Amino acid sequence: MRDTLWTRNFTLITCATGLGAVGGIASSFALSFLVFDETGSTLASALLIAMQFLPSSLLPLAVSPWMDRLPRKPFLVVGDAVNGLCYLLAGLYLRHYPFSYVGYLAFSLLLACLTSMDELAYKSLYPKLLTEGKEEKGYTISSMLYPVLKVVMMPVSALLFETMGVSNILLMQAGLSLSAALLESRIRVHEERRGEGTRFSPRVWLSDLREAARYLKGEPGLLNLFVYMGMTNGVAAGYGPLLVAFFRTMPGMTTAMYSLFSVAEFAGRTLGGLVRYRSIMQPKRRFAFLFGVYQAYELMDISLLWLPYPLMLLNRAACGFLGINSAAIRQAAVQRYLPDRLRARVSALESVLFAAAVAVLSLAVGALGEIMDLRVCLSLCAAATLLVCWLTVFRSREHIRRVLAYKAQE
Repeated sequence: MRDTLWTRNFTLITCATGLGAVGGIASSFALSFLVFDETGSTLASALLIAMQFLPSSLLPLAVSPWMDRLPRKPFLVVGDAVNGLCYLLAGLYLRHYPFSYVGYLAFSLLLACLTSMDELAYKSLYPKLLTEGKEEKGYTISSMLYPVLKVVMMPVSALLFETMGVSNILLMQAGLSLSAALLESRIRVHEERRGEGTRFSPRVWLSDLREAARYLKGEPGLLNLFVYMGMTNGVAAGYGPLLVAFFRTMPGMTTAMYSLFSVAEFAGRTLGGLVRYRSIMQPKRRFAFLFGVYQAYELMDISLLWLPYPLMLLNRAACGFLGINSAAIRQAAVQRYLPDRLRARVSALESVLFAAAVAVLSLAVGALGEIMDLRVCLSLCAAATLLVCWLTVFRSREHIRRVLAYKAQE
């Protein structure tokens, strides 16, 4: 195996992911403001987020046993291709018909199904495309890619939203998704059938899921990490409509100012990514670093909307710097720790946990935003997440230390 991260496969998967992200950022930006402009409700926006994550509570469980037995690349390619066709149809629809909130709920549900399968295939295949010993660098690149593109695309998205219209943005996303599928089809990876025998029945499917559940139940380090990450991601998903409403309704705030949040986070993530790419943290220091980052992140969210705007930007920059470092360390450690034969199924259970948290918590945060001050709402939710961090990550610190230091024990 070549002693470099940038192999043919890694370059192709990175380029394909980048193409999908460019269109996804633009379309998500446009649709989030379109929904709020049409409904004027944070709860309506939060309901969309909850609906989008609903399939993640079902589909991963249905397909992960097959994905652990069959080649994973076709799932990835077909998912992006169908995703592109859906955006094509949606863009053509908006060119000729007015926006329908109910119709968009159905469209979001369909896209969520495709995204759920695509993400599971990506998480299961990605570790096989990394050079041994370069996993942390690979996940650093993966964690940097989206924010780097977001800082470029968010100001562009604001301009496109005002000039091109939502329908043309969706058509652009369709072309980019189809291009991503084409690149992914050129990945060369050897994937053998896993599991005994060639027949697959409902009984085998259920047995496979039970095996993964038993494994995760016996790994409190992984389980508590997943619980906390589900909580913090679920609550953070609910922040989106709150921030849109805050910058849309607060005197002195504008859409352009909201888009600059991404610039600040990008600056922090870029600097943090460079630090992480060029250095390796000793296993014994990883837990203390991750736990400290999680504390800092929640405290930053508690104070975010109470700060003057320049300090808000500094707040997001600090979160970006810390977040990419913790994400790269955690993702690389977890994927090293997971057995390949269980990777899709355990990732599916993780996805289900995250989806349930996002569906419930984003809706709860959006509902709270309807009845209380937006700043108070965000601060209370972040404080609750901080408490969960102590009850999960800190409480299971010895088990999590073992997960983070696993490579040193091989």
